[in-house]
Amino acid sequence: MNFEIITTTERLEVVCEHARNQAAVMLDTEFVRTRTLYPKLGLIQLFDGDSLALIDPLEIEDLEPLWALLRDQAVIKVLHACGEDLEVFQHYAGCLPVPMIDTQVMASFLGYGVSAGFGTLVKDFLGVELDKGEARTNWMARPLTDKQLDYAAADVFYLLPLYQKLLAQVEEKDWLEALKQECASLMVRRIKPVDPEKVYLDIKNAWQLEPKQLAVLQKVAKWRLLEARKRDLALNFIVKELHLWKLARYDIRSKAVMAKEGFDSMEIQRHANRLLKIVYDADDISPQQYPEKIVRLVDLTGYKQLVKRIKDEIGKVEKETGLAPEFLASKKQINQLISWAWNKQRPADDLPDMLKNWRKGLFEERVLPLLDR
Repeated sequence: MNFEIITTTERLEVVCEHARNQAAVMLDTEFVRTRTLYPKLGLIQLFDGDSLALIDPLEIEDLEPLWALLRDQAVIKVLHACGEDLEVFQHYAGCLPVPMIDTQVMASFLGYGVSAGFGTLVKDFLGVELDKGEARTNWMARPLTDKQLDYAAADVFYLLPLYQKLLAQVEEKDWLEALKQECASLMVRRIKPVDPEKVYLDIKNAWQLEPKQLAVLQKVAKWRLLEARKRDLALNFIVKELHLWKLARYDIRSKAVMAKEGFDSMEIQRHANRLLKIVYDADDISPQQYPEKIVRLVDLTGYKQLVKRIKDEIGKVEKETGLAPEFLASKKQINQLISWAWNKQRPADDLPDMLKNWRKGLFEERVLPLLDR
């Protein structure tokens, strides 16, 4: 397996120009993310069928030739389990690889469920056993070892024949258009911007809080996100999620009570004054401005029975298509459908996943009659 390590913008330009003449290119990234909010990019692998490039972002000042390739809509970008790669590209390039095909999604259309590993697919389709020993290595270290380089190169070298085999089967089963739709919507879901005003809704057990407590939680959760972005620190390295909840739930107003409730000494030392000020300032918020109490779907009358009936229909579609039930409709997508159905003020064009794109034909006539309350 031959590869070239790219360390200059000039050489990157040549490699990417050649790649842009191909119908599809294989892409992967290696990164480190231990304490940071954003991934630290250590290596980018690119294989166009002729040449395999390991692109060193620590050496190259200007990666624009690569970003131009990502934006080139004439070239399909193929990745495997692309979620975090998309985050890397969005953060570093401010763009996404368009159009994009994910081989994990391709496998889902062949009955593999939602999380088929690259090694599993390479073994099943190509008969090759990959060495995954370097998966958790430090990609920011320099120089990278021969083992690291070989591991990184293999990820895109075998991606091409895997993609070709999967593509033939996806086309044979007539899922190609559905595949394109699913990969496109996956990109939209993955890079949906996070609204600082709404992050409190993702805090575990926020539903237990009353509106005034939610007003505090909303403010501290927003502050933590903005602080994490500013310092590029993972959220829980700013303040643990549970501690935000406790601040709101127990109306904590002193460092002594913070310590008693298990706050870390570093959290208290660095952030107590700011957090306590938010708690006190919440006294000035009028009740009309409090967030509404969070109503859980699971607590609503008829929810469990409706979920069972929807799952029964998913089971029937599974038998007809051979697709895994969790791929046909995840728990989140089932809840999205029910929320949509029970929200009388819903926008007409904001359809749930189960009623649009390739799922529409499978589910619309089956589930719409179940949704009337």
